[in-house]
Amino acid sequence: MRKTTISRSTRETTIEGTLNLDGSGKTEIRTGIPYLDHMLTLFGFHGNFDLEIDATGDLSVDDHHTVEDVGIVIGQALDNLLGEQQNYVRYGSFLLPMDEVLARVVLDLSGRAYLKYNVEFSREKVGDLSTENVLEFFRALVRESRMTLHIDMLESGNAHHQIEVMFKAFGRALREAVQLLDSDEVASTKGTL
Repeated sequence: MRKTTISRSTRETTIEGTLNLDGSGKTEIRTGIPYLDHMLTLFGFHGNFDLEIDATGDLSVDDHHTVEDVGIVIGQALDNLLGEQQNYVRYGSFLLPMDEVLARVVLDLSGRAYLKYNVEFSREKVGDLSTENVLEFFRALVRESRMTLHIDMLESGNAHHQIEVMFKAFGRALREAVQLLDSDEVASTKGTL
């Protein structure tokens, strides 16, 4: 079972996260930001990952530190789980619609951190989540997990729908990429990632 727990404590946040890549989509999320909790629940469900996040942050300031640090914790968990074991599919992609909105998420668990994020929003917040911090979440996750991630909003619309399709499609693409190969072979002609 590929499961790990990461703890992070700073002057701004205290977070403990447990990620099981071989789970069944069960989640327990408490970030203090209800819309982020909802998105992480969707990520776990669509990725078929078990995910527990317990976060306390300086939300009286704003949501930035909590959102970014949750991304850091999930990214570190992925790096911890995939760093040594390299016999997984490696690549994943998913196109996901939600009414008028369409997102494409493509990723490579390459060991090289790179984010391409083509998303614009028509409003500043959805619930208690600042739309600009969706980028900060994915930027932190990509940096810590050392993955290449492209997120393209092919058709924009309702900001709630836009964020939702990103998290769902990211879960689906990652689910594909972390599937184990039948052998110890590494998905690279170099023999290592």
